[in-house]
Amino acid sequence: MEGSARDSIGTASSWLRCYRCWSQNLEVQVHYEGVLKVDPETAEAVDPVEEVQEAVVQCLDCLHDQPHLNLTFYEENGRRISKIEAVEDRWERMVAGTPWVASCTVTVDGEQVESCSGPDAADSLAFGAFGDHGTREFFTHVRFHKHEGDQIVIHMLVELYARSAEEAAEVLEDAARGDLAITSLAEESRPPAAATGSDGQH
Repeated sequence: MEGSARDSIGTASSWLRCYRCWSQNLEVQVHYEGVLKVDPETAEAVDPVEEVQEAVVQCLDCLHDQPHLNLTFYEENGRRISKIEAVEDRWERMVAGTPWVASCTVTVDGEQVESCSGPDAADSLAFGAFGDHGTREFFTHVRFHKHEGDQIVIHMLVELYARSAEEAAEVLEDAARGDLAITSLAEESRPPAAATGSDGQH
């Protein structure tokens, strides 16, 4: 998001927490891959030729990733600073919302599914159906799939967080990478708040 989340959506205490158990006991796992050019005069590895950096915020109490939070880097007074910021179109729905479970099918082009058998099939089918949402934000259980010509029909149970049934359906529709059919949508109980690092309020 542009700018600081603190400026646009208030204090960090409202969003700097696990969306499942409301714990504030979080950590950031940063994975970095880089190709650096070596300076023949100083032997320093400088001037990145290529850099890939991925950061994942995780709750240490319930061990779930936090897709409503991002790690950003910026320069301030010559120092490189990293800060957690909320994803503006996602954090309130996930932190203030409740879990909803949908039974649904998504019909996608076969080319969108990398593998439909073997140990990676479930993640591949979930990604084919909902993209990054299917593997990062939603909890997906692929029940079965079937091939219909060049298309694959993926039957699954999906848990996602939303503030209403209408919002849950809208989120599923926006994320679907093919034709979506929701056969049932039910609200579930929120997991209990973590005993440490959170008072269960938001």
